[in-house]
Amino acid sequence: MTRLLSGVALAAAALAAILFLPLPALRVVACLVAALAAHEYLGIVERERRAVNTVPVLVLVVLACWWFSGGRGSPGGGTTVLLLLLLGVAWAAIEVLRGFALERARLRLLAPWYLGMPLGMLAAVQMVGGRTATLLLIATVIVSDSAQYYTGRLFGRRPLAPTISPKKTVEGAVGGLVVATIFIALAGTWVFPETGFGSLALLGVAIVVLGISGDLFESRLKRTAGVKDSSALIPGHGGILDRIDALLFAAPAYYLYLVDWWG
Repeated sequence: MTRLLSGVALAAAALAAILFLPLPALRVVACLVAALAAHEYLGIVERERRAVNTVPVLVLVVLACWWFSGGRGSPGGGTTVLLLLLLGVAWAAIEVLRGFALERARLRLLAPWYLGMPLGMLAAVQMVGGRTATLLLIATVIVSDSAQYYTGRLFGRRPLAPTISPKKTVEGAVGGLVVATIFIALAGTWVFPETGFGSLALLGVAIVVLGISGDLFESRLKRTAGVKDSSALIPGHGGILDRIDALLFAAPAYYLYLVDWWG
């Protein structure tokens, strides 16, 4: 019951934000989610950490999220992205010089691009394609996850990535791919009536494959750290990162599709 209630509350909050918040407020929410996800990410990859050492990571993640959430009209263009990258590289180099492990520096440098960029692009989807475009992406990921779960339970025999996520099966992945691709190809013709069925089907394949990759990526981080969930923030569901792992990989592809193909 706890899992159900927290899931409903989370879905209602996300839906309300998408439907009713103005774009500036939505960007702020995206940055807040990015900061929470970054805090969980650091908790996974750095089991022993000091609060003062997390601040630069959180700042870079929020900056990346804010800039990318501005969409194609963001001021500064590639200069801002380059500056973020240079700041991250310089900071990672300082970490190494201070005696931290190179692996730790790489994981910290990854945070703005793993978390800030995709969450910013997710908010920018609404700027480019509107509320229905945002809902279509989230619905496709949910349909894919649900189809993977149920087809995996019914027909799953061969593990997809046994050392990372033993419960995921090849059959479940195929089921999610087929069902979610059909879903976005049909629903997408209503959201983007001028877009062809084949184009939407290819987009669906990309979203599902990237979503599975994002799920496995976070699972690998947690397995390496020896933790089950990214946090206990959401009762019965784990943390923010556990809920958005697929979106983190799928959102950039969807946003680029809207800007470069559909837009």
